[in-house]
Amino acid sequence: MRTEVRLSGRGGQGLITAGIILAEACGVYEGKEVVQTQSYGPEARGGASRAEVVISDHQIRYPRAYDPDILVALSQEAFDRFAPQMKEAGLIFTDSFYVKTDHKSIIDIPFSETARDEIGREVVTNILMLGVLSATTGIVKLDSLKLAVKSRVRSAFIEMNMKALDVGARLGNDKWKEHS
Repeated sequence: MRTEVRLSGRGGQGLITAGIILAEACGVYEGKEVVQTQSYGPEARGGASRAEVVISDHQIRYPRAYDPDILVALSQEAFDRFAPQMKEAGLIFTDSFYVKTDHKSIIDIPFSETARDEIGREVVTNILMLGVLSATTGIVKLDSLKLAVKSRVRSAFIEMNMKALDVGARLGNDKWKEHS
């Protein structure tokens, strides 16, 4: 089964890192076929940023997300640009602090607010978001994400990122119950 994930927002939100971690967790620690691509605007911070991860049980013949199953939009610009490209039954997660919409099928999650309030740093919003994706979609196991984070994050920040994954998984479980 092929699952296409698009993580989108502004430069500086850690989406490229999140895409790499998700791809490593699925490919290295779960043995799935995976391709990760990325794109960002000419401005390093504040410009458009996107990471795509294609996950499959079979060989991936086309490496881009052409019909995304899952979209995470951490900025209004990202939501406005990518939400119309989603497949009809796809899941769209938005950061309720940065994205405003009255679209009914959106799963609005306070990614950045939760990172600030519960971890004390908004910089881990990307990792918290991965915890939410693990809990809500089941595309990757939380333990696999933890292994990938440990291999990608400097040792001084591992504890904070582990907490972000756990908080994200809890938030995802809570929100998924509301959504279902």
